[in-house]
Amino acid sequence: LQFTEEKLGQAEKTELDAHLENLLSKAECTKLWTEKIMRQTEVLLQPNPNARIEEFVYEKLDRKAPSRMNNPELLGQYMIDAGNEFGPGTAYGNALIKCGETQKRIGTADRELIQTSAINFLTPLRNFIEGDYKTITKERKLLQNKRLDLDAAKTRLKKAKVAEARAASEQEVRITQSEFDRQAEITRLLLEGISSTHAHHLRCLNDFVEAQMTYYAQCYQYMLDLQKQLGSFPSTFLSNNNQSSTTPGQSVSTPSVLASAFASLPSVSNSIVTSGLSELKSSSGSRKARVLYDYDAANSSELSLLADEVITVYSIPGMDSDWLMGERGNQKGKVPITYLELLN
Repeated sequence: LQFTEEKLGQAEKTELDAHLENLLSKAECTKLWTEKIMRQTEVLLQPNPNARIEEFVYEKLDRKAPSRMNNPELLGQYMIDAGNEFGPGTAYGNALIKCGETQKRIGTADRELIQTSAINFLTPLRNFIEGDYKTITKERKLLQNKRLDLDAAKTRLKKAKVAEARAASEQEVRITQSEFDRQAEITRLLLEGISSTHAHHLRCLNDFVEAQMTYYAQCYQYMLDLQKQLGSFPSTFLSNNNQSSTTPGQSVSTPSVLASAFASLPSVSNSIVTSGLSELKSSSGSRKARVLYDYDAANSSELSLLADEVITVYSIPGMDSDWLMGERGNQKGKVPITYLELLN
């Protein structure tokens, strides 16, 4: 009745002191943002919603979720299988296997990041939501009930006409006031713990940042190693759209598809191109080239290629830097240079 009359504006309401109100709003704010950060971190670490739900269910059942390959590991396995199928002795097969092994390493680093973040960051945040904040909510509800009891007693005191009724009502107000004050104190002490929660969550945040830092450093190192391995493939030449010659003594042989990806890395020059290609482009002469992979011509201006055959190639002024003219007997047409290995 007291609650209804308050809502209808027919009864007075004892206000909480400003300090307690501030503590309550700080706790609510902490709960709201902790939940949002926690959920989004879960999405970041496990983007697949079905896998997230499955993990949550297994966690509730206190059982270990079945181990499955993560995305980088799956991609790595496909690359390794493809490389073995195409032949580890071929340039493409070899590159695929190396890339696949690196993807699998990244997958392992991924697992470590998820595990560390779950223990050091997500679990403490979840413990606050499911533990401390639930206790605060329970005590806050109790405080609300004590306040309603107090205000109902005050209303009865106001309405008491005879002395006996007034004396009984005054006694009831004293008791309910004392219970309300005691509950307000309990709630205040709990709410003041929010500051130490922030301090604890700050330490957890530092742990999360450290886990991410380790992960990204590992990934960077793996990619750096992979880049060096891919760069060491024998005599595969590559094109970059700006056909400037290499610096003296520089010998790089990475397929052009990878060149643009690696161009922005600090350890790789933006003007990577082998001297062999520069000579061919600047001279009007022709060279023999071995075909690395099968290629199906997209139109009549191109020449279809078969892996391991040897053809004659030459450059035409004004031609796109990614292509050369190829000749096989009386057939000729444009061929993509990334499919070729120039022969001396």
